[in-house]
Amino acid sequence: MASASLWLYRVLIAGLLPVAIPALKVRDRLAGKNRPRFRDRLARDLPELPPGGIWLQAVSVGEVELARRLVAEIQNCGPGVPLVLSATTATGLDLAQRTLGGTLPVIPCPLDLPRPVTRVLETARPRAVVLVETELWPELLHQSARRGIPVAVVNARLSEGSFARYHRVAGLLEPLLEPLALVLARTQADAERFASLGVAAERITVSGNVKYDLEADQRPLEWADSVRTAAGGRPILVAGSTMEGEEAQVLDALAGLSASGGVPFLILAPRHPERFDAVAQLLTERGLVFTRRSSGKAAPDGADAFLIDTIGELARAYQLAAVAFIGGSLVPTGGHNPLEPAVWGVPVLSGTHVHNFREVYDEMTTSGGARLVGDRGELMAAAAAWLDEPELAKAAGAAGREVVARNRGATARTATALLKLIGEA
Repeated sequence: MASASLWLYRVLIAGLLPVAIPALKVRDRLAGKNRPRFRDRLARDLPELPPGGIWLQAVSVGEVELARRLVAEIQNCGPGVPLVLSATTATGLDLAQRTLGGTLPVIPCPLDLPRPVTRVLETARPRAVVLVETELWPELLHQSARRGIPVAVVNARLSEGSFARYHRVAGLLEPLLEPLALVLARTQADAERFASLGVAAERITVSGNVKYDLEADQRPLEWADSVRTAAGGRPILVAGSTMEGEEAQVLDALAGLSASGGVPFLILAPRHPERFDAVAQLLTERGLVFTRRSSGKAAPDGADAFLIDTIGELARAYQLAAVAFIGGSLVPTGGHNPLEPAVWGVPVLSGTHVHNFREVYDEMTTSGGARLVGDRGELMAAAAAWLDEPELAKAAGAAGREVVARNRGATARTATALLKLIGEA
């Protein structure tokens, strides 16, 4: 029987959707943002889904990358177990379809309503539903429990801020979380927060952070030689996953380095595709010579920058860097993954807003593999310190790579726990 909390959730969703859907369509059109079709989010016209396996739900690019590693480990340890992957955002879906679409079905995440969720569950008939990180959808949890399908949360995390918000409504939340059969938490702190929200302690295990199980992607970048030639021996700074307001600060920092006599070549990768054109316009307004990745053209000799306005190449681009800056951190977004450059032995600079990866940054900064900066001035100074002393930068990069190496193993533990959950251990 549905709890009072679930009925309240359903009433709120039913009341908000008629307003939210048109508003989102208008906002997306104005912003140039793509979103999966609502018809697809209603789980209409589902492809054939293999029954009796595991349905993994990710949100966007970061969670899909994590899911890719988990899929590979499950296929290695449990060959023959059917898998279905869903993703919420258009960029997440695109990455999933390009990288995994040839080996397993990839579908949009259904809207958290009874009929769309039921359509997927009854088509796939999974033995387990796996939610990547903190994807806690009440209707999906309820409909899975009704069918006796265990639900697991992998790489489960609850930041201090998220936990504080959830804790204020813990009484309403607890019955919604009752269907969780397994929570594989990144850290002991995450485990304790889930327990405080009412998840039974015997259902929680600290399995570690899957994001540490990162291997350097050795696939070639077709534009790498062109960029190296354009850089002409200058060190390369890669600014990845930048958010609105950060590109200007990065360019200001580079201008400061230029005034002091040493400006690096910039590879710039904004986080969101709908901002690619605006960032290109900013580079033009600053008078910089640059090439857009989507143009397919070689970067000219002596160019200032290369704009990655495509999805799926940033992680490999870090191999070209002398120093990396990770965006979402000079503005209060919460930061992005610093391990992608660290696995290449590249030292990392970030702003102070890194609560989404707090434990990772704590270890990275303690080891010397990363530094946090408060503004464009500190960014310029920290970049100059490493660019002027390449040996110090190499040592910092090696320290970051060691952090990655000593924290590996969570993917194997997670896959083993999931296979055990469905009786395939």
